[in-house]
Amino acid sequence: MAKIFEDEFMEAQADMVSICLEYVEDDAEKIYIYASCENRSTLCDYFYKINGQIWQRHHLNRIPEKNYDVSRERQSSCLDILNKDVDKIEKVCQKYNQPMPTQFKLVYDVAKNSLDAHYEYENQYSDDPYKSSWDVAEEWFEQVKAQEEGSAQ
Repeated sequence: MAKIFEDEFMEAQADMVSICLEYVEDDAEKIYIYASCENRSTLCDYFYKINGQIWQRHHLNRIPEKNYDVSRERQSSCLDILNKDVDKIEKVCQKYNQPMPTQFKLVYDVAKNSLDAHYEYENQYSDDPYKSSWDVAEEWFEQVKAQEEGSAQ
């Protein structure tokens, strides 16, 4: 059976989830993956819900009784793979003549084995003289953290 656009698109996203899950040794409740692709510039970031709290990838060892490899090399390796997956998605979109999202917000629920994906197709930051892709990624992190803290109370 021949692959179709959705299969190839989802394959790359599944790889993104897989590398982020591997980063925490399969020890997460949720994985949040951000990717931006605007004006020939790609940015990826990821963070987690572990023990009911939201954690940035480089702060995971602040979790009591946890010891993850959060070295710069490991983070860089994971980000490299995420960037390559975004490149794959862009090639898949070109191959099937489909629009390339400018932004991905992926939320993977480990227990439910489900992926919730939100895509944008309009510029998210490049039309703003003061906003960068990092700003958008950080805004999403803060939004998710506030939501989770609000629902935990």
